[in-house]
Amino acid sequence: MLLIDILRTWLWTIPVVAFLTSIGGTMSLIVSLFSSTGRMQHQIARVWARIVLFISGVKVTVEGVEKIPPGGSFVFIANHRSFYDIPLILPQIAVQFRFLAKKSLFSVPFLGMHLKRAGHLVVNHSNARESLRSMSDAARVIQEKEVSILLFPEGGRTYGDLEPFKDGAAYIAIKAGVPVIPIGVIGAGKILGNHGRIIRGGHVHIKVGDPLYTLDMTLADLKTLTRIMEERVGELIGQTVVASAPENVGV
Repeated sequence: MLLIDILRTWLWTIPVVAFLTSIGGTMSLIVSLFSSTGRMQHQIARVWARIVLFISGVKVTVEGVEKIPPGGSFVFIANHRSFYDIPLILPQIAVQFRFLAKKSLFSVPFLGMHLKRAGHLVVNHSNARESLRSMSDAARVIQEKEVSILLFPEGGRTYGDLEPFKDGAAYIAIKAGVPVIPIGVIGAGKILGNHGRIIRGGHVHIKVGDPLYTLDMTLADLKTLTRIMEERVGELIGQTVVASAPENVGV
C-alpha cells in the first residue's frame, strides 16, 4: 500500500496539481488585468481547490457554515496541520477572503503570481516590526475592501497537539471591529502531514464555530480574545492547547 501511495503521489498527484496550479496562476494573471479587486481571482482559486481535492482523492464534510452571518467581513481562524489546509477550506466558505502567506510562497512560480495579483498579504514571522505592519495592513484591507481574512494563529504548520495561538488574529479582528469565525480542520494531517512527502486520499471534517464578536473590545482585551480563540478551535477539533506562550506577538 505504501508503494502504491508513493507512486500515485509522484507520478500522478504532484504532476497534475502542478499543472493545475500553472493554469490557475495564468488565469489569475489574465483576470487581474481587468479586475483589481481580487474577487474573480478568488473564484478561480476556489475552482482550483475543488479540482485539487478531487485529483487527490480527498472528500470533505462541512458542519456549521450556517453560523457565518450573511454579509459583512470576518477574521477566519483555523488550526494548521497540512499544506492542504488552504485548498480544503477555500471551497467550503462562500465568503471573499484573503490570507496572510509566508514571504517564501510569493516566490513560488504561478502560486506567487496568484497571491500577489489576488491581493493576499505577505507576513514575515522572523521580523516583529514587519509582522506588526502585516497585521495593520490586514485590518485596513478588511475595512477598505470589505473582504475577510483567513489566518492560522499557531504561526505555521504543526503536529498533532494544538499549539498556543499568536495574538495577530485577535489584533486584526479588534482593530477592524469584525467578528472572529473559528474553524476546526480534522484529518488534514493524514492527507499530507507536516513535512510529509506522500499525498493520501481520505476524509477531512471541517467544523465552523459560533462567531466571536469584537465591537466592544479594545487592544486591552487582546490576550483574553486570543485565549478564547484557542479554546473555541480546541473544542471544534477535540483538543486543548498544549501550553501558554509567554511572548505571543505576531501572526
